Amino acid sequence: MKSVPFTTGKIAYTIEGKGDCLVFLHGFPMDQRVWKHFKHYFTKLFKVISIDLPGFGQSDHLAESHPMSMMAEVVNTVLSKEKIETCILTGHSMGGYVALEFANQFPEKLKGLILFHSQAAADDETGKINRNKAIQSVMENKTDFLNPFVDGLFDEVFFLFNPEKVQFIKDICQCQTEQAITAALSGMRDRNDHIDLLKRIEIPVLFILGKNDSRMPFTKIMTQAALPSQSELLILDHVAHFGFLENPDATGMTIRMFSEKCFSLSK
Repeated sequence: MKSVPFTTGKIAYTIEGKGDCLVFLHGFPMDQRVWKHFKHYFTKLFKVISIDLPGFGQSDHLAESHPMSMMAEVVNTVLSKEKIETCILTGHSMGGYVALEFANQFPEKLKGLILFHSQAAADDETGKINRNKAIQSVMENKTDFLNPFVDGLFDEVFFLFNPEKVQFIKDICQCQTEQAITAALSGMRDRNDHIDLLKRIEIPVLFILGKNDSRMPFTKIMTQAALPSQSELLILDHVAHFGFLENPDATGMTIRMFSEKCFSLSK
């Protein structure tokens, strides 16, 4: 595990492999350990960086709210520390929100963008209300909030037959502090809408969606996938919100092929 100073704290991250750089950003409320069993698809071909976003894992808590814009600056700080000029960003769920903000702030540093069970629209008013309710629930009882939240992120059949993988995610989530969870909820609630970014973005974008994802309905996001000038879409049957656990072979192969193509196009 490596670290880099950022404002009042430090940001933790790992590096494996050599070559062109892939950056993986975890979802809410997790940390970079979620990629533990998935990174092997890429480390023989690429340099793979996995970041603990602010407050999560071994990264320090920085503020009452962690905006997506600040998290994007964190990613840029890690890249600068490692002297990496360009990369492909893969963002899972909340990590996708961060990746979109990074694409907005630092477009020259991206060769490709992968939205892994994520999307570009901001929270509507109902969504903001639900974020506030979630903040209150976490403050009252973190465990009571997290267990049903995580359960709802998996395909029902996968959930029944893979309890160890469900527990793997639950254990990671339960390690996070109430402060980190509420700061991220606040940041997601107030994030910018990036639908227009998808319309003007010049790099290839890969959308990975699960047909049974209750958090990111694929029918809604399919319309977003039509917006970029260069777009690819993988829709996974019998998968909800964790394609890298529920169908790692299909998602791993797709990300690897997409990344190889993006880097070859730029050379």
